[in-house]
Amino acid sequence: MKRIVLASKSSRRKEMLENLGLKFDIIQSDVEENVDKFLSFEENVERIALDKALDIAEKLQESDAVIIAANTMLIHNTLIGMPATEQEAFDILKSLSGKTHEVITGLCVFDTGENRGIFSNKKTKVKFVELTDEFIWKYINHGETWHKAGAYSILGLGALLVEDIVGCYTNVMGLPVSLMGEMLHEFGIDII
Repeated sequence: MKRIVLASKSSRRKEMLENLGLKFDIIQSDVEENVDKFLSFEENVERIALDKALDIAEKLQESDAVIIAANTMLIHNTLIGMPATEQEAFDILKSLSGKTHEVITGLCVFDTGENRGIFSNKKTKVKFVELTDEFIWKYINHGETWHKAGAYSILGLGALLVEDIVGCYTNVMGLPVSLMGEMLHEFGIDII
């Protein structure tokens, strides 16, 4: 079987692949996740995922590896990133309260042996419950807001924020597993 490489430092993506029983290595990409204002969000996540995969392919210099790379963005009227301060986290969560936002993940699977990659994206709509200021501050103080786009994690206490999801649940966690399975199948790797 070909070597599988996850091009991510995300502990969540690592855990998701482990839960699928995949044997893989992790090599972090050094690609800057810059957004091109002339591209759509969908095009941006796909481009960044492809850039990450190509970066790892160049680092590997190996002819028998399959690289999995992803990039996730959270959109509510505009791109919402990770908060740097508690006030930013509060402002983000307050803006999402009672509203629907989109999570878009670009995914690239690249086979170094074939020197060929495929990429796509998955969108999921997430609706938040109405959040009181008191609840938002309690959630922020719990510590789940850091290093998370949108200042929340769907796992753990962040599930209390979510009223409804339309689309792929694992996409909200940063890796659309069903899409990844289809893409790996294109390169002869079947999870089951």
